[in-house]
Amino acid sequence: MRMYVTLVLAALLLLGLSCLAAYVSTTMRRARKRQAVAARLNAVVAQAEQEHRDRNAAAKASAAITTVLPAIKQGERAPRNVA
Repeated sequence: MRMYVTLVLAALLLLGLSCLAAYVSTTMRRARKRQAVAARLNAVVAQAEQEHRDRNAAAKASAAITTVLPAIKQGERAPRNVA
């Protein structure tokens, strides 16, 4: 009788350990996926920040040129006739 109880306990222990191993492997897989997604997200964020800085720099350069050479306003004067 003790042998059957021992076998049942061993089977339950083996079943519990296999469930634990499956849970750990699933958790590790999810963690790797999250790290991969986080790495891609960080790359996209860095690229977006760089593009934003580039746009701001271009806007500042354009504003600096406009202050030196103001744009010709079309509505104030009629076009000149050169003949």
